[in-house]
Amino acid sequence: MSLPEAHISSLLVQVSPEHLDETKKRIAAFDEAEIYGVSEVGKIVVVLETEAEGFITDVIEKIINMPGVLGASMVYHQIDIGTDTDTNNLAPDNSDSVSEEQV
Repeated sequence: MSLPEAHISSLLVQVSPEHLDETKKRIAAFDEAEIYGVSEVGKIVVVLETEAEGFITDVIEKIINMPGVLGASMVYHQIDIGTDTDTNNLAPDNSDSVSEEQV
C-alpha cells in the first residue's frame, strides 16, 4: 500500500515585462498553481501543490516554454508523506535548541 504524498514547491519565474500579464493568466490556469507575488519588472513567485513529483517538473517545463519566459527555477520543495497512524498520540517537541544540521 502506498502512502499519500503532498509535494509543495515554489518557483521563481522570470518573464519579459511585456509578457507578464499573459504569463500570469497561463500560470493561473494550472489547478495546482497559485501566484504568490509579482514584480512589474517580470518576476513571478508561484507555489505548486500536488500529489505527484512528476507534475512539478512537467509544469516547470511548460512554463519555460511559454512565450516571453526567460527562465523558471524551483527554489523550494517539500514532501509530506501521510501515515496510517493516529497523529493525536504524538508528544510535542519542547526542545528550543537548533542543531547544526537544522541550520
